[in-house]
Amino acid sequence: MAVKTGKKSKEKKTLVIVESPAKAKTIEKYLGPSYTVKASMGHLIDLPKSRIAIDVDHNFEPEYITVRGRAKLLKELQGDAKKSEEVLLASDNDREGEAIAYHLKNAIHAKTDKVPIKRIAFNEITPVAIKEAVAHPTDIDEAKVNAQKARRVLDRLVGYNLSPLLWKKVKNGLSAGRVQSVALRLICEREKEVESFIPEEYWTLEADFKVGKTTFTAQLVSWKGSKPELKNEAEVQAIIDQLTGLEAAVTDIRETEKTVRPKPPFTTSQLQQTAANRLGFTSKKTMQIAQQLYEGVNIGSSRIGLITYMRTDSVRISQAALEEVRTWLGEKYPKELPEKAVEYSVGKKAQDAHEAIRPTYTAYMPDDVKEHLTKDQFKLYSIIWERFVSSQMNAAKTKTISIDITAGDAVFRISGSKIIEKGFYKVIKLLNTKEEKGTVLPNLSKGDSVTVDKLHPEQHFTQGPARYTDASIVKTLEEKGIGRPSTYAPIISVLLDRYYVTRSNKQLVPTMLGRMICDMLVEYFPHVVDAGFTASMENQLDEVEENRIAWPEMIRDFYFPFKERVDEVTKTLESFKGSLDEETDYVCEKCGRKMIKKLGRFGFFLACSGFPECRNTRSIPLAKCPRPGCGGDIVARKTKGRGKEFYGCTNYPDCDFISHFKPIAQDCPKCGQFMVEKYDKKNGSHKACINPDCDYLHSPDEEET
Repeated sequence: MAVKTGKKSKEKKTLVIVESPAKAKTIEKYLGPSYTVKASMGHLIDLPKSRIAIDVDHNFEPEYITVRGRAKLLKELQGDAKKSEEVLLASDNDREGEAIAYHLKNAIHAKTDKVPIKRIAFNEITPVAIKEAVAHPTDIDEAKVNAQKARRVLDRLVGYNLSPLLWKKVKNGLSAGRVQSVALRLICEREKEVESFIPEEYWTLEADFKVGKTTFTAQLVSWKGSKPELKNEAEVQAIIDQLTGLEAAVTDIRETEKTVRPKPPFTTSQLQQTAANRLGFTSKKTMQIAQQLYEGVNIGSSRIGLITYMRTDSVRISQAALEEVRTWLGEKYPKELPEKAVEYSVGKKAQDAHEAIRPTYTAYMPDDVKEHLTKDQFKLYSIIWERFVSSQMNAAKTKTISIDITAGDAVFRISGSKIIEKGFYKVIKLLNTKEEKGTVLPNLSKGDSVTVDKLHPEQHFTQGPARYTDASIVKTLEEKGIGRPSTYAPIISVLLDRYYVTRSNKQLVPTMLGRMICDMLVEYFPHVVDAGFTASMENQLDEVEENRIAWPEMIRDFYFPFKERVDEVTKTLESFKGSLDEETDYVCEKCGRKMIKKLGRFGFFLACSGFPECRNTRSIPLAKCPRPGCGGDIVARKTKGRGKEFYGCTNYPDCDFISHFKPIAQDCPKCGQFMVEKYDKKNGSHKACINPDCDYLHSPDEEET
């Protein structure tokens, strides 16, 4: 491509502009000395932060400016472009990337129109993919740019109209986003379900059986021909009394075989869900690590992008990748290679712009590259590699055996399964589950006599609906058609950053502030926070990208009725400012005046009514200290260093009572001490009495002191 302009002039190079330095470093290694690769560091031109900057009277045209602090970098890139033979814009192959390329092209052309500017796109950062992209440059996709512009304008119009309303009516510094508000509503509605749920007691009964030297445990599944519903201890004890001393025998053994098919390779949402459930990663962390793997890591003397583009809603795989993985499987696992490549259907809602997330080279097995990766990079790469390679292997077969043991009117059952044909499980390590590893059953035959060794009654309480986690909120957003692969992680991050939601035991819990904002939006702007309406807006953005509708028309249909509603609510809605302030009986220890309960960014707190003369503040008491004779209050505290929250007595150091579980606004009906919300892997979130001597929703071994 490069040509010499004369004997004395230097040979001009081709300038390639990518988004990140890491990507630039990788690509520069592939292209050689005729190319210069620079990074734009994301958007250089965007809407200003200080004003709405949308001309609503003239087709909603946005007013773009150079991003603050980016003028120097833009000037450098313009200067580099002037000296280049050609400019190739290589930002990410999605709406945001297309918009970055579009603005860069305009900014360079504003300084010189002599240098040709082209767009290149690729799905993976490998030598072959990059050289192929460079060999076939294209023009910028205007429809994609318009889709990004429409989303940006839409979000700006919603945010810059709703936020001032919240400042005026509720509290300064608040903000409301279009898609985030719908996610907040989902989280708040789930919280109401969690709070209103009343646990009900139920019991189960297990029995230890002996045959020879073998002991095994089975669960009661039938009593007098029906499924047992044991509501209290008396009911389970009545069964125990009737079973004591009875003979037992094996009355039925059933075997069933099941074919287990491999799962398709990852989409963005599936990767985030699996990384959350298996690795404990937040959505944000998953995407950050995936970005690193995509942009390139040093493997010995070479630098390689290990995975394909990580923002996708498709399970489609390129023909070249299919041929490569099938060749690899033919060498490593020939017996597990299907006759034909396995095809997976792409979902109806999928845009299918990118293929599924997969390793760029099947031959780079996780253990082969482990020493070159961080611990987290290795884990994420492993599950991506396993999921992709296993998706093109034969199905596995499992055998499940159920053994029924009858004693009087009771039937106990023990079940176990084992893999009889490993199939795709041969490459599965990190993605294995306990069920897939199989369970061992005793060697029994129908008619065998067994001895009832011991009966184990166990009390349980029904579990309410689970709060959303990163994994389940992403799944729900995807199912409802809200957001797109690039927005799932940012939606959660924004809610956490604004302190509308906090993360507790990996669960997303709305704050008082978040619930207030949600209640107001639901009451006065139900359309904006309606999941179905938001999903339809997402579909319209897709139609803009497909060149099927004009973006200004889409915005016009939404904006004017919305603006009319905002103006109406601004005039008629009473201000909530100060209405949440509540006088209390607490006295300021510094000046003796009454303390007032106020809502701050991080929840409610107590502030002296003598403000600004007295600026004393303190935490709100959540419960009375349970220690006899103490009389102190339990308040939220934070540890030094990591700032982990716990709950301690205000009489510290005289009283050293602490709880790692937050007191709830409910006293124990049995003993009167305060209740807490506990969490463990076995029971999830559940309410329990803080008193270790009280058995109300409480196990003695969970004592908190």
